[in-house]
Amino acid sequence: MDKIQVAADKFSALIRSQLERVERMKAEKDFIDYGKLDTIIIGVVGGDGIGPAITAEAQRILEYLLADEVKAGKVEFRVIDGLTIENRVKVMKAIPDDVMEELKACHVLLKGPTTTPRAGDPWPNIESANVAMRKALDLFANVRPVKVPEQGIDWTFFRENTEGSYALGSSGVHIDEDLAFDFCVTTTEGTERIARAAFEYAKKTGKTRVSIVTKANVVKTTDGKFLNICKEIGKEYPGIEVDDWYIDIMTAKLVDEKRRQQFQVLILPNLYGDILTDEAAEFQGGVGTAGSSNMGKRYAMFEAIHGSAPRMVEEGRAQYADPCSIIRAAAMLLEHIGFADKAERLTRALDKCMFEEKKLVITGRPDGATGAEFADYVMETIQNQ
Repeated sequence: MDKIQVAADKFSALIRSQLERVERMKAEKDFIDYGKLDTIIIGVVGGDGIGPAITAEAQRILEYLLADEVKAGKVEFRVIDGLTIENRVKVMKAIPDDVMEELKACHVLLKGPTTTPRAGDPWPNIESANVAMRKALDLFANVRPVKVPEQGIDWTFFRENTEGSYALGSSGVHIDEDLAFDFCVTTTEGTERIARAAFEYAKKTGKTRVSIVTKANVVKTTDGKFLNICKEIGKEYPGIEVDDWYIDIMTAKLVDEKRRQQFQVLILPNLYGDILTDEAAEFQGGVGTAGSSNMGKRYAMFEAIHGSAPRMVEEGRAQYADPCSIIRAAAMLLEHIGFADKAERLTRALDKCMFEEKKLVITGRPDGATGAEFADYVMETIQNQ
């Protein structure tokens, strides 16, 4: 068959699948009300690499804070061990079917990092487990807060999670040895819901500015659609200033000491959000200090934003891995399911342990504290509040 026709047939199938996804989005119901659930099921997904080690420590802290709720049957923890690179490669799926069933049986997930194979790795090329989970559970909003009060930084990023340049990241087409294509997806439904989530958050928290970040001057069709829809949604919120920036200049303005203090809430397509939130986390102390939430209407997932660090495992240093990012994510989980007071207690304790007292320092090596020791330190700090 002609190579152009082969590519056209594949593209046609992708279009059909995306149109079907649009119809599913249109049929979505309202957000889940955790207050109406008899039992909130929290799935703890260790992932691989250092993931199981750090996630176990965050789970211990959650169990400590939610001990009364667990005893009363209001909260249940379920450990999900199967999301390792070995299991995924064995079935050549980003998420094995049995693991997916376990994930869907939970209401919220606390997730450690997972390995995504790269060129040159010993693993075959399978889709990112994170991308697959976001698509399967329709976790369309990746929300990442970054705060550095002494520098006037208080940013909240709303990264669209299920579209953009990542949505079809494993579905590109090699036409021949000289030519390859990837695809970028923007839908009206997908953009409206992330925009509305960002503006509603701004309204709820008293923020006065929402910034839209794209490259619409060059990527005119998909980024242009994203920008225009976000602007239209912004008109429904007259008390909030709306501006827009291109991704290249925004990466520069985040390091502009005067300008960066003006940013509050930012809305971004998937790829730009991934890049900018990692840059932003550096102001707070690096990706190891920041947590991340991934929210949909039925499910929510909270995770560390760093990688799985397989070298630490190979060198026998997993117990010295820094659990701060996943603990930060655990605090976000608590707030999401309705325990804002417990979330605040955990956040205050973590800030004190990381930035103020610093009685224990994690170096990733035997000359520093273990993750378990640091988790104990955090719980002692909570107890002494």
